[in-house]
Amino acid sequence: MGVDDIINKGKQMLDQNRDKIEEALKSEKAEEVSDKILSGAADAIKKVVPAEHHAKVDEVRDNVDKNIGNA
Repeated sequence: MGVDDIINKGKQMLDQNRDKIEEALKSEKAEEVSDKILSGAADAIKKVVPAEHHAKVDEVRDNVDKNIGNA
C-alpha cells in the first residue's frame, strides 16, 4: 500500500465517521482533556513571555477552548 492509498483510506474513514468525530469533540471528556492541555500550555507560555502578554495568551486559550468540548 502506497502513501497515496493510506491518505485516501484516511480521508474515507474521516468522511464515514464525521458525525462520530464531531460528537466526540463536543463531549464532556474532550472538554476535560482540552481544559487540562490548554491550561498547561498557557501556563508554560506565560513562564517565557513578558507579563504584558499574559492577557493575550489567556485570550487565545479561551478562543481555542470554545471549539473543543461542550462548554
